[in-house]
This record gives sequence, structure tokens and C-alpha cells, in this order.
Amino acid sequence: MDWKKEYDRWAEQAKKDPFLAEDMARLKDDREKEESFYTELEFGTAGLRGVIGAGTNRMNKYVVRRASMGVAEMIIDIAGEEGRKRGVAIAYDSRNRSDLFAMETALTLCSCGVRCYLYGSLRSVPQLSFTVRHLNCIAGIVITASHNPPEYNGYKVYWEDGGQCAPDKAAAILERIRHADYFDNDIMPYDMALSSGMLTIIGSEVDEEYYKCTRSLLLHPENLAENGSKLNIVYTPLHGSGYVPVTEILKRVGVTDLHVVPEQAEPNGDFPTVKAPNPEDKNAFTLATKLADEVGANIMLATDPDSDRLGVAVRKSDGEFKLLTGNQTGALLAHYILSSLSEEGRLPENGLVVKSFVSTSLADAVCAKYGVAIKDVLTGFRFISEWIEHCDKTGEYKFLFGFEESYGYLAGGFSRDKDAVCASMLVCDAAAWYMQKGMTLYDVLMGIYAEYGFYMESVKSYTLAGKEGMEKIANAMKKLMDEPLTVIGGEPVEIYEDHSRGARLVTATGEESPTGLPKTKALRYLLPGGAWVVIRPSGTEPKLKLYIGAVGRTEEESRAQLDRFMAELDGMLSEMLK
Repeated sequence: MDWKKEYDRWAEQAKKDPFLAEDMARLKDDREKEESFYTELEFGTAGLRGVIGAGTNRMNKYVVRRASMGVAEMIIDIAGEEGRKRGVAIAYDSRNRSDLFAMETALTLCSCGVRCYLYGSLRSVPQLSFTVRHLNCIAGIVITASHNPPEYNGYKVYWEDGGQCAPDKAAAILERIRHADYFDNDIMPYDMALSSGMLTIIGSEVDEEYYKCTRSLLLHPENLAENGSKLNIVYTPLHGSGYVPVTEILKRVGVTDLHVVPEQAEPNGDFPTVKAPNPEDKNAFTLATKLADEVGANIMLATDPDSDRLGVAVRKSDGEFKLLTGNQTGALLAHYILSSLSEEGRLPENGLVVKSFVSTSLADAVCAKYGVAIKDVLTGFRFISEWIEHCDKTGEYKFLFGFEESYGYLAGGFSRDKDAVCASMLVCDAAAWYMQKGMTLYDVLMGIYAEYGFYMESVKSYTLAGKEGMEKIANAMKKLMDEPLTVIGGEPVEIYEDHSRGARLVTATGEESPTGLPKTKALRYLLPGGAWVVIRPSGTEPKLKLYIGAVGRTEEESRAQLDRFMAELDGMLSEMLK
């Protein structure tokens, strides 16, 4: 793309659009202009995600309109008039311009003859996913950039099963987007969209159905109703969309001693109290910890802006809080669900747990104990939602629980994306149940380790800005693919998987077979004793990610192995990315 030519074209458009003119004026030099116009935002299975501002490589109303044109054409081509009538559900979170982008999306789709159901205020990702299925929509769109820093926003597309659109559909949408121009996309006037019935504003009736379905997933509802008031919980929505649904569902199931961090309760796209609104970051709990100490709380919950990710911190016997990793919360909830169903004789013979292949192997051990199948999938909750759909259509398995190490959890399958609202409820359900047994959630976690072994994981991200950063990440991945690692931390690689080729190699014999997973840019190394390593670029950000899993008979043994692997691999990757 000739960025200078494209910049000039947008500058002409800015003469007719004062809002765009303001964004263009913020581009101070050629470096910033090139970054904004040298390429187009990539449309993948996570839709679009980028920095807010003017340009083809930024999030703005023209990029949103163009993307919506592509979605509309896809709907019409696949489902015709039926697709137009079934329509698209649209939601948005608290990020800057989310409401604007949601409206632009709706009115663009309406102009294409596609009916839209738009939430009139903030809703979480799982609520949007639920709505797609509940209203029998052909697709869904949510305006969010998840837990990214405040300068970002995004555009996520869901299909009729409630899960994010599959790679083939994303590629087909992208092809149609490329045929559309940024400035030739008219939108239907709002009043006309409403009066014609093309646009419907969704009210609280769908919320009620979501709460009803979510409550049905409680394992011990009577106990929580009776003893939920004894839990002392601090919750922070981190200025996002979780405030209403999380507090509402917890109040309804009996958790009444709930303290919301006041400084972080109101929606605010600048996220003024945190560097990034990410519940994986312990710094996001700073204000929550202060409040928890003041009120004597023993559990803290935090959700990200679109309320699909949940962070959990539990107080230990020494009075300090322990922020659980996504792997620990996932394993704890899997254990709670399976053990509860087993004790009550309700565990199905064909039960299924699904997790991403970068998540803890502890879940495999828990599932093995209870005779429940477990499936590994690629990163991206869409792959978990595909298994839920498979279960619904074939009856081969009964889906029980799915999770990702990146703080995403889902039970039941009413929603088809990770659900921090449901997960918050289940954490409280588990806490109240174990409280009656004289145990905290931390006690339960330590008991799981004592029974199965100390499974420990670590993740490190390497963030490189801009075009040059993306090139360095691509070069590093190519070098690793061309020269596969054979020894890591003194341990031989037993199995090497190059997921870009879909190939799995047993290093001792040279035997090669398919991985059985869709192709993606990722490398996985399986080591003796259950240890593993994955290296992959992020699908939505200029990052290279390193995941390590270690297993030991003791915490010290596992930690030593983890540290050894990390020291070697971190040094290697840091050098490659210079």
C-alpha cells in the first residue's frame, strides 16, 4: 500500500468530516503517518483490533463501516433473505468510541438490508454470545478490545452458533471487505432504521433469560442461598461492562456481602486507575486489595472491560492474598464441577472438558481421575465453542467445562465465549461449598497439588511495536521453524509439533503424523515427565508469546524446572528479537 497516497485521500475526506480532521491532526510526523496507513488492520478470527485513530491501520468509523459492509455481504451470500431477517445482535463495552462504533455498525448493516438488534447500553461479551443464540440471529458483533490498553478498540464477529466466526468465514469476510471502499459506505439514518423496524434496541428481557440460564449452572444452589451471605467478596469491574451483570447475578444467588471498588465501578474508557485493565496483572488488584483489607474480605474478583476474563485472588492463612493464575482457577473449577457431579451421581459417562493447548496439564490429571474426556484445542475460545456445538449436534459428549490459561472459563454452553459473569458465580459457589467443610479455595488448590503433583506454568510476552516489530517476530518464528530445538533446559525434546504445517514429529524415531488441529503459527515441544513449551505469535497484537509447563513431586522441584526452562528460552528469544 502506498501510504502517502492513502494519507492524502483521507486528508481530502477530513475536509468533510471534522471528527476525522481532529484525528488526522494528531499525526505529527511521517513516522506516525506511515504507521497509520502502511497497511490495513488484519481481519481474523478475532475480527479487528487496533489503536483508535485515523488511518487504514487504525480503529475508526470508516474502518468499522467497511468491515460491516463485508459482514453484510457475507450474510447475504450465505443466507440470503433469511439471513437478512434473522439479523445481527450488536453489543459494546466501555472503551472509548465503543458506543459510536456500535451504532455505525448497526446503521451500516441496516443500509444493506440486514436487520439489527442493538443493546442500548454496555453488555458483556458472554451476554452478546448468549443473545445471538437466544434471538436466533445469523451473526453477532461486539465492539471491544478486551483487556488491551486504553488506546485500543476492536470489532469481534460471532456466527449463529454464538461462537466467534471460524477461519474460513473470517477469510471470506476479509475478501468481501477488500472489495469495499472506506468512503463509499452509506449508513441508514437512525430514525429511519428505528421506524422501519430494521433496528431494534434490546431491553432487559434478554438479560433476564441470561441470568436464568446462568443460575441453572450452580452446583449447590441451596447451600449458596443459605451461606452466600457469609462470603466476604471484593469485586472490581476495572471500569468495564461487568459491573451490572456480575453484581446482579451474585446478588440473585445469595452473595450479599459484596464490596465493589468505588474508584473502578463506573465505565471509563481511559481506565484511569490502572495501566491496563487486565485481571491477569496483579497491579489491577491494587485498589481491590486496599478495600479487601479494610472490610476483611477473603476473596477478590476482577473482570476485564468486556467481562469475558476473570481474575481471582484468595487470602491465605498468613493473611496475604494469592492471585491465582488462569491455570489454577481453571483446574480448581474443573475439580469442583467434576467432584460435585461425581459425589451426587450426576457425572455423565460421556462428560467432556476442553482447554487450550497452552493451558495446564493438571486438568488432564483431574479429568482422568473422574473418567471424563479432555480435549486440547488451539488458543482462541472459538475452538472450545466448536466442541460445544459438536456436543449439541452429535451427542457424542456432554460438555461440562472449558477454559484457557488467559483467564477465560465457561460452563454449560448457553454462551459460547468465555464468561466472567458465570465464572464469578461458580467461584462463589465453590467458596461457599468448601467453607462448610472448613476449607478456603487456597486450601483446596493446595490439596489438588498434593494429590496430583505440582503443575506449574509460566507465560512471557515479548511486545514489539509497529511494522518493524512484526517483522522481527516473523523472522524469529521462521528461524525456529527452520532450526527446531532438540534440547531445552538440558531435557531432550520427545515430540516436536510445527502447527504451521500441522505436523507432529517423534524425535527418537523420526515418525511424523498430523497434529489433528487446524494449522496455525505455533510450535510445541513435549519434554520428559510431562513438561512442555509453546512459542507462538499473538493473533491480535504485535507480541510473541512463550508458554512453559513443568511438573514436579514438590513445589520446589517444579519451580526449579520451570525457572531453568525460562532462563534458557527467555535468553534465546530476547536475543532473536533484538
